[in-house]
Amino acid sequence: MELLTTNNVWMMLCAALVFFMHLGFSFLEIGLTRQKNTINILFKNFFIITMGIIVYCLVGFNLMYPGDFNIIGAYGGILGFAGPGLDAVAASDLSYNEGYTYWTDFLFQAMFAATAGTIISGAVAERIKINSFMLIVFLYVAIVYPIVGSWQWGAGFLSTLTEEVGFYDFAGSTLVHSVGGWGALVIIYLLGARKGKFDSDGNAVAIPGSNIPLSAAGVLILWLGWFGFNGGSVLSADPANTSLVLVTTCLAAAAGGIGAAFFSNLLYKNLDITMFMNGVLGGLVGITAGADQMGPTSAIIIGAVGGIVVVLGVALLDKCKLDDPVGAIPVHLFAGIWGTLAVGIFGASASFDQFMVQLASVGIVGVFCVIGATLITLLVKSLAGLRVSEKEESTGLDIAEHGTKAYFSS
Repeated sequence: MELLTTNNVWMMLCAALVFFMHLGFSFLEIGLTRQKNTINILFKNFFIITMGIIVYCLVGFNLMYPGDFNIIGAYGGILGFAGPGLDAVAASDLSYNEGYTYWTDFLFQAMFAATAGTIISGAVAERIKINSFMLIVFLYVAIVYPIVGSWQWGAGFLSTLTEEVGFYDFAGSTLVHSVGGWGALVIIYLLGARKGKFDSDGNAVAIPGSNIPLSAAGVLILWLGWFGFNGGSVLSADPANTSLVLVTTCLAAAAGGIGAAFFSNLLYKNLDITMFMNGVLGGLVGITAGADQMGPTSAIIIGAVGGIVVVLGVALLDKCKLDDPVGAIPVHLFAGIWGTLAVGIFGASASFDQFMVQLASVGIVGVFCVIGATLITLLVKSLAGLRVSEKEESTGLDIAEHGTKAYFSS
């Protein structure tokens, strides 16, 4: 019982740290966009965490862990799954391998589900209709995210993709970050760029953010929250494993920032703080797939490459005329793919077969997410449209969509 209590307290603390990450995402997005859209961004981020927790309770948890986990058994029948029911679970006080209780497991996993929606928020900022955004994210978090998660974390087919080797994703470089990134990529393609982002010759034009110090605070909050994101994925307070994961996570973040800052300076002769900050996040996303399998040197290499991937990813999106105001796709999708593949290169079970399984799994998840996001976005577009009008975009979404401003002069 003492071991269960210790492990369970650690898991609950990690759930709180992952919840705290949503403040970091909000700060990052607000700071990298224009002041006239601040209320809109706050509204989106509040909606994501509140909706995400509820929809994961009613639908996602059942869908992700069919047959074993069902927080509200009465609703399981809607999806064809049976479960013990709310009262039965409370009475039996279920725990798993002396690690954590049923309730803690739900809470920790719910924080992850909401994160996938937050990734989309940053990429579509400053031009999407708020009602359309809410419907898209609701459907994506309710359907696409838990189905993909069930393929691996729910002991689905990816976990045993071949007889010898299964897909490995410790804390979600693919299952969380790339899932959100694929959705964001599809939506910004269908949504189009912000007015003024590209000139008449198709060259990218910088649209400065309103508050870089706020974005910097957001990145540091996210770094702190990642200790819960990865540390909690150990699923216990085991000293050796937890310590290793926290060290590799921290080293990768540091290397990602350095890698992005210096590579960006090499390309553009400019020490860009936004590249530095997103490089830190790229390093964190990159290490997330194999944080428990890497040594310090491997973690530094993975993080540094993750930072470089972010810089190249930003350039690629500009070249393709795709507008991602906060760099969510380079950070979460491109660095997530890199981190997933890195398990097959640097991980404890690194081999050609493991690398190919990782690569195949990235492709399978990518195809499913692209199809799912396309169908959802086109459905919402047909029902409500996607973009605000040019006038509303120019005025700002705070006034156009919410009828108020974030800041008032005295």
